[in-house]
Amino acid sequence: MLRERFAKVVWVPGNHELWTTDGDPVRARGEQRYAELVRRCRALDVLTPEDEFPVWPHAGRPLTIAPLFLLYDYSWRVPETEGLPVAAALDHAREAGVVCTDEFFLHPDPHPGRAEWCAHRLEVSEKRLAAVPAEHRTILVSHWPLHRHPTEPLRWPEFALWCGTTETEDWHLRYRAEIAVYGHLHIPRTTHRDGVRFEEVSLGYPREWRNRARGAVPLRRLL
Repeated sequence: MLRERFAKVVWVPGNHELWTTDGDPVRARGEQRYAELVRRCRALDVLTPEDEFPVWPHAGRPLTIAPLFLLYDYSWRVPETEGLPVAAALDHAREAGVVCTDEFFLHPDPHPGRAEWCAHRLEVSEKRLAAVPAEHRTILVSHWPLHRHPTEPLRWPEFALWCGTTETEDWHLRYRAEIAVYGHLHIPRTTHRDGVRFEEVSLGYPREWRNRARGAVPLRRLL
């Protein structure tokens, strides 16, 4: 539907697409599921994190659009769990009543865990970003935010465990970001860090729209 309406669609996976739930007829998990999603996108001429990064043709200077699949590694902690093992941080979150559904449905196969899958995706992405010509600015697009500051308004701060990784906290500077685009938090807004614009563009759920004075957030034009 989106491909029929736009000149070009660029896709990055979020956690929900990577879930393998009990009622899903597609039983692929982890890397295999991601590969199937990439295959289906390519069949529709939709760009993915595995394709050559496109260059935005309408800017005054070269802008490379970099779709990224990064995941998270449980390194965004509340003060009480800083320095503790991941298991202790997860236990603390459970005691606060916070458990992400990923723990049940987002399988990391063949990696031993989601943190290890995240480390692999970081390695893949860093190599690709390092190859972007030095004279290009970038638009970094990831489902999970690259920097922690967007998680500050979370009602349950423990949920930050499932939102990103400290490994990307300087990527907006290191890779010359014009804009860092993300979703996941369902808190649509514009913020700035180190002079770089961060755009949360998730649509969220209808139940969340009802709690906002402005209702549903419409399609956003960023450039």
